[in-house]
Amino acid sequence: MRITPKLAKALAVTAIAGLSLTACGGSNDEPAASGSEAELAFVNAGKLTVCSDIPYEPFEFVRDGENVGFDMDVAAALAEDLGVELNVVDSSFDAIESGLFATQCDVAISSVSITEERKGNMDFSDPYMDDDLTLVAKEGSGITDLESAKGMKVGVQQATTGAKYAAENGIEAVQFEDGGLQVQALKSGTIDAALGNQSVLGYAIKDDEQFQRVADFATGEQLGIAVKKGNTALLEEVNATLQRLTEDGSLEEFTATWFGSTEQ
Repeated sequence: MRITPKLAKALAVTAIAGLSLTACGGSNDEPAASGSEAELAFVNAGKLTVCSDIPYEPFEFVRDGENVGFDMDVAAALAEDLGVELNVVDSSFDAIESGLFATQCDVAISSVSITEERKGNMDFSDPYMDDDLTLVAKEGSGITDLESAKGMKVGVQQATTGAKYAAENGIEAVQFEDGGLQVQALKSGTIDAALGNQSVLGYAIKDDEQFQRVADFATGEQLGIAVKKGNTALLEEVNATLQRLTEDGSLEEFTATWFGSTEQ
């Protein structure tokens, strides 16, 4: 039997409870739960409620009526380790970035880049993916870098690091509510280029020869799972699952399944 962090905690609490009863000479008083156990409460009893901005293919999207993708596989593994049912809530990325997700969800798993600003609104797990930015444009568009993209219609997803990076570099970008709309606009010609994470945009154009990644930006971005600030008990469980998925090769399998090769 594999002793998971959750099971270890449960065994520890059982042992402590037994000692307390012995010391009290069979008292009927219930022993108080430890601090960490008391904190490990879910927004919806018996469920791990996950906020995710859908669609953001291949991290999270709907296929045949089911939420699927890289992040959804990670979420399912976390729920399994916690011994609860998975409940996914489609949330705006604005709500996730601001930390408001914590009013209705236990965690946010939605390709969330770890930033110092966001750390003010939430706590982050250990990183589970590196994901820098890229600029994607149509072949022959004349866009080869950020400078040549100025004055052109460059699409970004609002409230993301891509949107912030565009603003910092003098790009007056067209903002989209979600990544799916951003990619649709690129392929329909509504925008001239798209700026965002390499994982998503690289995946979106990997089988379309008319588009190319014209510039990559080494921003050092890493993705993490967000939890409510101060919820250290749940954060420990999240990190334990990520460590397991790394050590047993599951994260590598998820990557191969959902991303394959996105290099161009």
